[in-house]
Amino acid sequence: MRSRKLRRPEGIPAGVIEGLRFHRRRGLLGFTLMRAAAPADTWTLDVERGKVERWTRSEVGGLNASRFVSPTLVRYPTFDRDAEGKPRQIPAFYFRPPGKGPHPVLIEIHGGPEGQWRPYFSSLLQYFAVELGVAVLAPNVRGSDGYGKSYLLLDNGRKREDSVRDIGALLDWIAKRPELDAKRVLVHGGSYGGYMVLASLIHYRQRIRAGVDWVGISSFLTFLQNTQAYRRDLRRAEYGDERDPEMRKFLHAISPLTRAREITSPLFVIQGANDPRVPASESTQLVRAVRSSGSPVWFLLAENEGHGFRKKANRDLAMMLTALFVENFLLPAPASRPAP
Repeated sequence: MRSRKLRRPEGIPAGVIEGLRFHRRRGLLGFTLMRAAAPADTWTLDVERGKVERWTRSEVGGLNASRFVSPTLVRYPTFDRDAEGKPRQIPAFYFRPPGKGPHPVLIEIHGGPEGQWRPYFSSLLQYFAVELGVAVLAPNVRGSDGYGKSYLLLDNGRKREDSVRDIGALLDWIAKRPELDAKRVLVHGGSYGGYMVLASLIHYRQRIRAGVDWVGISSFLTFLQNTQAYRRDLRRAEYGDERDPEMRKFLHAISPLTRAREITSPLFVIQGANDPRVPASESTQLVRAVRSSGSPVWFLLAENEGHGFRKKANRDLAMMLTALFVENFLLPAPASRPAP
């Protein structure tokens, strides 16, 4: 503060820093650092000397952490242009597995929609990349937080499906990469990301092999009707006010439930029965509609969970079933394996 000069400490790996706190008497700054290839650990920075020190090494179950894959940040062009008239670029984190490929691809879509995918550690994504050889792409499509207010508002109201078109642009980018297999793509996401999974399976059903929807919105109309009252006006500002007849017609038209018969790829739906944000009815009504058209649907309903799974036994089961679903529908099935 005396010099008014910016100092950048050396030795802090790229990752997500949280929990910043100064020592009461010494010039030490403590923080938690999580990386995509390592769970959260405690670090300190000696402010005067610029010395960085790591204090903990979190448990990874005896695995060889050196095999974990760190993502690179890539950007791909989408369908429209930015304020400067240049092709708009969508940022995405790219986990590239070992080997030449071509690798099957899992597209990880965050919720929110005003969320942001950041390089947190995920044992599931590491399993896909390291053990199954699946490339993972985690885009921050328009509407994501962290890129300015203009970017945040690009998917509001009647612009809702523009964010889905960003997934279509990512499919185009995948098709141009020789190390990726554009014929084996799976979409995976939760909450609003679950809606994006369902919408992508409809709009790009010929280009996406399967999808995993965690607690996703299937109808904006029933979602706004049944979500907890304290959230309703906030969600109307994002998605549109269903009390307006024209907006109601629009929301009905873009809801995956309205076009459920167009979901022909295998689908896995995961839901908590006590979800106050995205009620379980969003998933049950979609499962019934998709199954009625003959498309394969796996459905996991946890009676003692809410918006996302908190109990370890439920999380473990959901992760194992997700891995099994990916193995069955994204990877080439061995001839000896019976059809699910």
